[in-house]
Amino acid sequence: MTEALDISMCDWELKNNNEEHHTDLNGVDRLIIRRGQPFTLILHLKSGTFQRGITTFCLIAETGPDPSEECGTRATFSLTDTIDKKDWSASVSSSYGKTVSLLICPSPKAPIGCYSLTLDQGNRQRLGEFVLLFNPWCKRDTVYMEDEEMRKEYVLSQDGLIYRGTAAHFSVLPWNFGQFESGILDICLRVLDENPKHVKNPGKDCSGRRNPVYVTRVLSAMINCADDRGVLAGNWTGNYTNGTPPSKWSSSVEILQQWKDSLCSPVCFGQCWVFAAVACTVSRALGIPCRVVTNFSSAHDTNKNLLIEFFYTVEGKDVSDDSIWNFHVWVESWMARPDLKPGFDGWQVNDPTPQEKSEGVYCCGPVPVQAIKEGELTFKYDAPFIFAEVNADVVRYIKLSGNRTIQIGGSETRVGQCISTKCVGEDKREDITHLYKYPEGSEKEREVFEKANHHNKLKERGQEPGLNVQIKVSEDMKRGNDFPVFAVVTNNTQSAKTCRLMYYAQGISYNGKLGGTCGLEEIPDLQLSPGEEKRSSLTLSYCNYKSVITQDAMIRLMALLIDSETKEFFRETRTIVLENPEIIITILGEPKENCKVLAEISLKNPLPEPLENCTFSVEGANLTGGKTITKMTGSLGPRETATVEICFTPTYVGVRKLVVDFSSDKLINIKGYKNVVVDK
Repeated sequence: MTEALDISMCDWELKNNNEEHHTDLNGVDRLIIRRGQPFTLILHLKSGTFQRGITTFCLIAETGPDPSEECGTRATFSLTDTIDKKDWSASVSSSYGKTVSLLICPSPKAPIGCYSLTLDQGNRQRLGEFVLLFNPWCKRDTVYMEDEEMRKEYVLSQDGLIYRGTAAHFSVLPWNFGQFESGILDICLRVLDENPKHVKNPGKDCSGRRNPVYVTRVLSAMINCADDRGVLAGNWTGNYTNGTPPSKWSSSVEILQQWKDSLCSPVCFGQCWVFAAVACTVSRALGIPCRVVTNFSSAHDTNKNLLIEFFYTVEGKDVSDDSIWNFHVWVESWMARPDLKPGFDGWQVNDPTPQEKSEGVYCCGPVPVQAIKEGELTFKYDAPFIFAEVNADVVRYIKLSGNRTIQIGGSETRVGQCISTKCVGEDKREDITHLYKYPEGSEKEREVFEKANHHNKLKERGQEPGLNVQIKVSEDMKRGNDFPVFAVVTNNTQSAKTCRLMYYAQGISYNGKLGGTCGLEEIPDLQLSPGEEKRSSLTLSYCNYKSVITQDAMIRLMALLIDSETKEFFRETRTIVLENPEIIITILGEPKENCKVLAEISLKNPLPEPLENCTFSVEGANLTGGKTITKMTGSLGPRETATVEICFTPTYVGVRKLVVDFSSDKLINIKGYKNVVVDK
């Protein structure tokens, strides 16, 4: 019988291991490793000597409150000559005197989470703890991503850009994901532990954490608080008295920290881009490649018939159940799908915004992007809902007396436009619409609709014979200015026409909810000769629109044209986004690691009235220490410029985003950012 090793100390080689496993940005105060990749452990002995081929012991790795071999939450493995990267394994890489260097490899299929490691020589000695994450660098891991630049963007990048606005006018929101900021990984693991499945059956839940499909579905439910102790409470009312307006946020870090500090009470408030950004942070922290995606003109099909039906009164009031959001934001997560037939690995849609229940819970996905493109609506999870968001057809009706309706003409509204995400390695927009759908009107698109049992595809409508109404806008639509918009009516017939034209403007939220009216023009007796075109102008003045626009700074224009003789209706809508002022950021000097640097930040008040309670808020991953730096400037007169200087200390070399928010009583949540190149 060999002499047992008497271990005095265990050296986890924290710096080297964490760097090798791409987790060093989390810090080097504990071991954080990835599945399927070996790490080094050095045992320092008080007594005894390791003798190769003679000395034997087992290692036991355990996770969860009730670990078991059956659930895969406990692994017991002995020393072998070489490590086996397909399973838990260990070998001695070297031994000299009173030190033994072990090479240990976790299984590429092991559940992620917090582990303990125990050495068993007949009597057990606990060596310590480590955190195990998914591994996009390991070919045997189901989240493996081959391209290194994509891994840098979708796993390691701590900041990004989120696209909002409309398909005709993008606006860019810089976001601090901050997945490597101090304490964030622990909070992300806490999110998993707070989910109802874990509370009900922790052993089964921890076992499920080997599968990124399971984990992303849990996150889809836990980022919102509709059914559980989730992270964010949604609010689309416009009243944010008891919390933070969704448009105020520009970082997941503050949200997750607030959730933890409040003992897992939901943070108030979020909307779709906030839910998606937080989901992206948690996914990247756990090792799942993830990106934020925006779908412009996103359909919400309430009756699941893949058709968006709008109903209006004769005055043009919208009385519909279905809706089209000006934009909707979700996330895509990268993984293999061995549970599906071949061809559906890669990007998977999951949507943490609570819209409809899935299997009794407010969550959505994951479903392969390729399944949406191919119309495979039987695939898990929630394929019909996502398919409708990017493909549903749109029809419009006028409600008449006696419950009668008539379908109205006008240009077709297309859903699923300009589907967008940030480019890899660049601050540019990448259009990924082609990943979700075949070109409009193509033969392949028609095949997909037939497969999806969808036969309502409307013919693309341009200018057709008959009456036509279009909306034209000016190029200068800056917030604070007055500007004209136009309804252009054309008579494409061979006879004179008498029409009624109603043209008006309303505030609108990004999710399609209409607000108050800020402009109205009506011509009850519009005379049009054959082939004639007439233009009606409507001036949108700041004094009228300032009280009806929401945090989204959007105005919905609508023109309704009625043929007085035939009673035919023609309708055109357009959503415009007011241009906010630019935040100018200047970095003074050369940013160096662990050295203070100064930034000058300024903004010009575009409004014809003063601003009160002006505040600049600044943050950035590895720039501001996981905190928000705030500077208040008080009042700012009409057309005047406010300037502040902010000091921060970069802690890591590389390119980092400094994200700035400006808020006041009348102008809120204006965003800007600057890429900061930090040298040694």
